[in-house]
Amino acid sequence: MAEHRQEQSAQDAVLTRIGQLVMLHHGGDREEARRRLLALWTELGEDGDPLHRCTVAHYLADTQDDPFDELAWDLRALTAAEEHERAPAVRALYPSLHLNLAADYVKLGRTEAARTHVRKARRSARGLGDDTYGDGVRAAISRMELRLGEGGLDHLRSE
Repeated sequence: MAEHRQEQSAQDAVLTRIGQLVMLHHGGDREEARRRLLALWTELGEDGDPLHRCTVAHYLADTQDDPFDELAWDLRALTAAEEHERAPAVRALYPSLHLNLAADYVKLGRTEAARTHVRKARRSARGLGDDTYGDGVRAAISRMELRLGEGGLDHLRSE
């Protein structure tokens, strides 16, 4: 029992660190946030908790200047999520992960790949709650669908 609490405390500490680095990025220090997130990525290693790896990669993507690097980090985030996909916290990330990939592919001019990921985002968004997070993600998916000409009922045909 004490061992489980210790493990949970360590897990919470990593999530707290990630949150602090995200705040650093949102506060305008993109370079420092990227440097510290990369250090945390290295610290977690290949065998690190998949949820932590997914979260760090997800936020590292946002700190990239090059769209190809952003795509690479978003793909790493999706891979880490797939390693831990049964956890509810990870399933809740899928719509956002696919939406980010759709945006990456738009930046790179790869419209069909973007459409594939926005459809996956829409399908996975069914599992989101009716709360602020879920509403925000669904609205962002709708905006991306419209941008890609996937609005209306088009996304239903691919299911």
